[in-house]
Amino acid sequence: MKELTIARAHQLMQDKKITAVQLAEYYLDRIEKFDKKGPKLNSIILINPNALQEAKTLDERFLKEGFVGPLHGIPVILKDNCETYDMPTTAGAIALKGFESKKDAFLVRKLRDAGAIILAKSNLHEFAIWGETISSIQGQTLNPYDLTRTPGGSSGGTGAAIAADFGIVGIGSDTINSVRSPSSANSLAGIRPTMGCVSRGGIVPYSMTQDTAGPICRTVEDAAKTLSVIAGYDSEDPLTAWSFPHRGTDYSKGLEKGGLEGKRIGVLRSFFGKEEVNREVNAVVNAAIAQMHAAGAVIVEIKEDVNSAWLTSEVSVHLDDFADHLTAYLSAIPADKAAVRSLKDIYEKGLYHPVDRENIETAIKLTTKSPEYDKKILRQAQVKNTIMKIIADYALDAIVYPHQQQLVCKVGSSQKQRNGVLCSVTGFPSVIVPAGFSKPDSDAPGGVPIGMEFIGEPWSERRLIGIAYAFEQATHYRQSPQPAIFG
Repeated sequence: MKELTIARAHQLMQDKKITAVQLAEYYLDRIEKFDKKGPKLNSIILINPNALQEAKTLDERFLKEGFVGPLHGIPVILKDNCETYDMPTTAGAIALKGFESKKDAFLVRKLRDAGAIILAKSNLHEFAIWGETISSIQGQTLNPYDLTRTPGGSSGGTGAAIAADFGIVGIGSDTINSVRSPSSANSLAGIRPTMGCVSRGGIVPYSMTQDTAGPICRTVEDAAKTLSVIAGYDSEDPLTAWSFPHRGTDYSKGLEKGGLEGKRIGVLRSFFGKEEVNREVNAVVNAAIAQMHAAGAVIVEIKEDVNSAWLTSEVSVHLDDFADHLTAYLSAIPADKAAVRSLKDIYEKGLYHPVDRENIETAIKLTTKSPEYDKKILRQAQVKNTIMKIIADYALDAIVYPHQQQLVCKVGSSQKQRNGVLCSVTGFPSVIVPAGFSKPDSDAPGGVPIGMEFIGEPWSERRLIGIAYAFEQATHYRQSPQPAIFG
């Protein structure tokens, strides 16, 4: 059953070769062997105590009525900033230990309605505020390809778990890099959808201006199928009204192996690093771009200079929003359900991991009601226009660049030169796929994964997914992590 896809799992169920219970047991066994023992990935915060009973119920229904939905019996690894009615939601923070909202996030409800089983909740960088996946509730998650490195973040628990085959579907949230960073670092396919495509309802907020959620899977097709389930209008999240014209879209339909033929792909060279530390990533991504050309894509060099570091420091409002938006969420929780009422409260009580002290101290001093904040929001509008003009001037189907200009960082270090900020400040969609690996070494016998990001204009998900799928099928760059350890 190793590394099953949704389609393969369902075929085995139809052929009566596996049941939902057996599938859940397989993944629970792997979590037991490899998350807390062996390599000790430390990716899972909580196992759903009802998972096997839910699987049994699905098996009983299957015998009577067939599949209950497109994710029937599919085990999901859920980032633990998504509320679940039957389990605590910690956001990786000791400040929220034991917090239970007693309701499902909108996307969790959609997953369950589609027949999915929330198998476990995964570790994340505390409150999703950075990229190393270290939290006060769980500690450091490790990268299964190189146990001396982080798995990216903030959804690194989900990324490491899906790479290590602890489930079939993963869910992450993404404010600045957080679906795409773990996808890049763990040789996975991830989707950050257009803002408004997926509801933020029931997700512990970081920056409501930039927060969204998306799938992290081992294949583009599985990510597309998952997006089809979780997308849609939520009356409690007004931004999702923009998804109404796209209701019912099946993002997995029409995927073709030859889908790169004739596609105009713009290469954003200013998002490639220019230092020695960037050389290996540049070589891998340039080779991947050559593969796209060989598969029939028209490669277009983008001359415009878009500065990723400037976008992060002067355009993104992730830290500007953090205190106001998290405080609004916490203050709405009944006093008997949470020990904290604001970010300032968390800081003063010391209920956070020391690695986040600087970010929290910075965020407490910022507000959404300042002239500088207004300037950043105006810059976001200007950047949207800049990227749309590039797409129009070059007649592009997609823009491509390395998600991270250098390899994912070692444990104890911080991520540097990540490029996810572009879609975060514009709200444009993005799909990330494996582009290859660094050179093997003693810590990473198969090399460290390197991811490549495709972006497009709002609501271009189907085209981007088609391009990503065609690239995936033309290259098959994904590899399993360390077979000598994970089997």
